Amino acid sequence: MPDVFGEAGGYVLLVLSALAAAVGIVAQTVAARRTEQRDAVDPGILVRLATDRVYLFGFGSQVLAFGCAFLARATLPLYIVQAGSSSAVGLAAVIGLVVLGWRVSGREIAALGVLAVGLLLLVGAAESSVAAPMPPELGFGLLGALLAVVALAFPAARIAGAPGAVAMGALAGVAFAVLALCGRPLAAGPLLELPLQPLAWLMVASALVGQALLAAALQRASTTVAAASMDATTVVLASVLGVTVLGDQIAAGGGWWVAAGLTLVVAAVVAMAVVGRSTREPVAVGVPA
Repeated sequence: MPDVFGEAGGYVLLVLSALAAAVGIVAQTVAARRTEQRDAVDPGILVRLATDRVYLFGFGSQVLAFGCAFLARATLPLYIVQAGSSSAVGLAAVIGLVVLGWRVSGREIAALGVLAVGLLLLVGAAESSVAAPMPPELGFGLLGALLAVVALAFPAARIAGAPGAVAMGALAGVAFAVLALCGRPLAAGPLLELPLQPLAWLMVASALVGQALLAAALQRASTTVAAASMDATTVVLASVLGVTVLGDQIAAGGGWWVAAGLTLVVAAVVAMAVVGRSTREPVAVGVPA
């Protein structure tokens, strides 16, 4: 059972998830930038990227990040798990700066500071809990939301540059919010029965849709633009529905902390998208494909 990790173990898993996701974002950005970009919905983008060893390394890192976040959801509410995961965009900027020479502005660093304050507020208000069972109507609603994301991706794919990255990133964020909401009740186990759970298959489908849309977003603008629009969408949707529908708990008197923390986290990731609009990180040269 995942809850043997306890609340402290949940936070360790969350930190590992953020680090792995940051590495994955950097590797996927490098690979996505050097594959063919098409101004239409491109289901084959993942097939083409599957031949790139850098992308596969990034994808493996994302799988590790997903696994750690999934287990963390067994004891931690979605508002802290998703906010913690959103810090990956800031960690990715730091890794890109140190390893690949990406440009990170002072305003982006300031936004990372705001993000850190928001995360501290959420940690202070978090209450360990196991998610309530998901009502069947919510499951069907999440399926409808994922189908709507696929439909909206067709017009969004025609938008070029940073606006296109924001649109595709936001749609990826909805898909990953579906994944997070499905994963919260499933994380309580038993894990061996996951293949028998319809929610598990919806979780897999949302992961594939989200990955494809994120790859398309990364082709269009900077990593901060794509990942920040995705994270802001995921954090808001997953956090609100986690509290209102799945029974996520907030410590006594911590409601304002959660509201302020989420506001700061979303403001920080949006700010990183805004200040990163005119910045395009250089793609590393000589990375094996």
